[in-house]
Amino acid sequence: MDQITIVIVGIVAAVVGIIAGKFIFAKNTQKQIDDANTQAQSILKEAEIRAETIKKEKQLEAKERFVQLKAEYEKEVLERNKKIADSENRAKQKETSITQKENSLDKQIKENEAIKENLNRQIEVVNQKRSELEKHQEEHIRRLEKVSGLTADEAKTQLIEGLKHEAQTQALVLQQEIVEDAKQKANKEARKIIIQSIQRTAAEQTIENTVTVFNLESDEIKGQIIGREGRNIRAIEAATGVDLIVDDTPEAIILSSFDPLRREIARLSLQRLVADGRIHPARIEEVVEKTRKQLEEQVMEIGERTVIELGIHGLHKELVRMVGKMRFRSSYGQNLLMHSREVANLCGIMAAELGMNPKLAKRAGLLHDIGKVPDEETELSHALLGAKLAEKYGENPAVVNAIGAHHDEMEMQYVISPIVQACDAISGARPGARREIMQQYLQRIKDLEQLAQGYQGVEKAYAIQAGRELRVIVEADKVTDADSDKLSFEIAQKIQTDMTYPGQIKVTVIREKRAVNVAR
Repeated sequence: MDQITIVIVGIVAAVVGIIAGKFIFAKNTQKQIDDANTQAQSILKEAEIRAETIKKEKQLEAKERFVQLKAEYEKEVLERNKKIADSENRAKQKETSITQKENSLDKQIKENEAIKENLNRQIEVVNQKRSELEKHQEEHIRRLEKVSGLTADEAKTQLIEGLKHEAQTQALVLQQEIVEDAKQKANKEARKIIIQSIQRTAAEQTIENTVTVFNLESDEIKGQIIGREGRNIRAIEAATGVDLIVDDTPEAIILSSFDPLRREIARLSLQRLVADGRIHPARIEEVVEKTRKQLEEQVMEIGERTVIELGIHGLHKELVRMVGKMRFRSSYGQNLLMHSREVANLCGIMAAELGMNPKLAKRAGLLHDIGKVPDEETELSHALLGAKLAEKYGENPAVVNAIGAHHDEMEMQYVISPIVQACDAISGARPGARREIMQQYLQRIKDLEQLAQGYQGVEKAYAIQAGRELRVIVEADKVTDADSDKLSFEIAQKIQTDMTYPGQIKVTVIREKRAVNVAR
């Protein structure tokens, strides 16, 4: 029973505690609610005050913005009104100007009409006078025809023929004077440039022959060179392509060949064989082959040294080798390499004097005769072959044209071409540079006389002063004095066009009339 009581009491105490706790919580919650309401009302009041303040500020800003926009609008309206007023003023001015121009134009039209009427009246007067003049002219022509016995067309034809002949004569004389004046000036300037170029170039003279003399220490070596039954000399001739002439000349053997390169190979090979003392066919072939290779290296070295001395760069190796081969070739007795170097120097100097590219001119001058040292025989002339080789190895078109045209076998397309041709002629025409065959000289004299005798009215022609003057004797009854001038000019032009000659040729036409009577 006591335990139940205790339990009941505990339950009652718990319920009482719960009720008391709820009452206390409710009392505290009501207080918090009141505090929150009070705080909310305070916040609302502050918010209303703040909103009122912001509203007033925005109203003030709106008013200020409105005033600003209104001012800007009024300013823009004023500017537009001003522009409109200006446009109206300009339009009024243009209208006034147009009105003035229209008035002036009307005035000019009236003046022009008056002038036109005046001109029409004058034209009518002129036409009348022209008609009268034509009638007088026709009457005058009829009178002249009656007096002269010729019609107007016949008289006109005779007058035209006379004027034509006179004009031709005067034109020929004038042309001759112009040509002579131009020749004098051109010759003077050209002579100046050529003399300056020659004076600045000093090339050595080297005469190449077709034989080389190989000197020996004693005649006993001749037997070793000949060998048993001539086998050594035959081996040397077969290996080198050179003829060995062993005669009674003491201590000397003659090497004969048209090719200087072969003669040089044979000379060097003999020199090594004699120095070594072992002379037999196998040794000969070995020494000749070795000498040939060394000479090829020497040829390349000569070519490289030449192009370096002349300041020529970028030349193909094959062209350099051909330049070296020129050392062992000759042209009319003149060493080809010396000739080409001289032409190159002359071309460079002349090109510089004329304001052109001296390096390109030197290049063309050095290579102008490479067609004379080909590796293979061909039917082309040396000028055309040289142009073909230069084009093959990528040379400048101006250089190619200069090589091909230096003997007039190609058309000259660049200014450098006649320079190369002139320098080639200068180098070959210098005293002692080349030997001229007597037969060629006589043939040129004969061709010169035959050229003059081919003209009508020529009786005789003589080439005098070693071909530097041509005297032409004409028949007096077939050639007049005026025709003599014309004939002299035509012959000179023909010689200049068709013939190749050094220097210049003077053409003199002689016409004389002889009256002969015999007193008995």
